[in-house]
Amino acid sequence: MVALLAAVVSSCGPTIYKANDFSAEAPKHKLVAILPTDIEITLRPNEMKKVTPEQLAKNAESTGYAMQDKLYGWFLKRQDKFHYSVKFQDVMETNSQLTKAGISYADLRTKSRKELAQLLGVDAVISSDVRMDKPMSEGAAMAVGLAFGVWGNTNKAHTTINIHEGSTGNLMWKYQYEAEGSVGSSTDNLVDALMRNASKNFPYNNSK
Repeated sequence: MVALLAAVVSSCGPTIYKANDFSAEAPKHKLVAILPTDIEITLRPNEMKKVTPEQLAKNAESTGYAMQDKLYGWFLKRQDKFHYSVKFQDVMETNSQLTKAGISYADLRTKSRKELAQLLGVDAVISSDVRMDKPMSEGAAMAVGLAFGVWGNTNKAHTTINIHEGSTGNLMWKYQYEAEGSVGSSTDNLVDALMRNASKNFPYNNSK
């Protein structure tokens, strides 16, 4: 699994969207699925020469599943603190159902959230995406398996969490966050940085 993001040193304020009817629909949500995170990494031109598109896609996929697992773990560990009004489907069950249906990681971008919710048997779907802009610093190591090394101070990560209503597929909640990083770290850092901020406004949070 690839080490992904930097320890967050600064960030832009989040942008939050909440549908007008979310408060009316949320009580109907009992089980929610967390999809693998959609990862997109834009390398500098000189770094692109060191990696094939296939390697980059493979790296994005493994990181996307790692992020999904970390998000699921984050929610589970904080259930007693935030008293979530929903249960989160085990990500192993989510991924098993997707595999049985022949839906690959790449397919998730084009599948409607309504279709996925019906397939997974859930009331809502949480999706997330991370856009990394020119993350490699000078001299960063790119070993076999595309293991990212040091991250530059100019690295930016644009992260988004979405909640779609299962029966309609409508976007109910959207949280956008931008962080700048410094030194290389793990997916834990990205999830913690994102969720520390998002949790205050997370709509299923009953501790507010």
